[in-house]
Amino acid sequence: MVETFKILTIGKEGIKKHCKFNEECLSVFAKYAAENRSVIMVMGHMGNWEWAGHPFSLLCRQQLVVLYHPLANKYFDGLMLRMRSRFGTKMIPMRTAFKEMIAHKNENTATVFISDQTPMPENAYWTTFLNQDTPVFKGTETIARKLNLPVVYCCVKKVKRGYYEMFAETLIDSPSSTRDGEITEMHTQRLEKDIIAQPESWLWSHRRWKYKRPVGQ
Repeated sequence: MVETFKILTIGKEGIKKHCKFNEECLSVFAKYAAENRSVIMVMGHMGNWEWAGHPFSLLCRQQLVVLYHPLANKYFDGLMLRMRSRFGTKMIPMRTAFKEMIAHKNENTATVFISDQTPMPENAYWTTFLNQDTPVFKGTETIARKLNLPVVYCCVKKVKRGYYEMFAETLIDSPSSTRDGEITEMHTQRLEKDIIAQPESWLWSHRRWKYKRPVGQ
């Protein structure tokens, strides 16, 4: 929480120092920018995910777009939007994601999907995650396949207190050729691997398993 609110005062050089993008990570996005191809970024609540967007907007050529759930409290919703968009990130409500992406399909964008939020059980893709039945949002895969956008997995790993490093790798370059569930399994398993490697960096408190798998799913 303290690090999140630090965004109100930290400078450009400070945020790049505290949340470093390594050369391999930068090269992934430089490649797609050079090809003028938009991408979908998929990640979980690892490390300081709130900080990751700011160096991206300063270092990468794509317009960063982050999907979010508007808060009921208008004051705090406005405050979070101001913090998250301070260095150029564009925020759009999750419910209008596909419409917005279609409207801006000719722009070079990188749209962030946080994959470890909890969907309603009857509309979810069910898989085994950390040895438990777990529902996963289908949106990342559905939109990637419809728009045939490369899917890039990203992870913010903690280096030491107050310092993080961003990693990125392409999971699938041509989603339209994948089968149902393939992309969802890929990014879920990739996140699981990072959680096992650095469990203290994942947000365990967000009630990932509050639903039971419906019969027949």
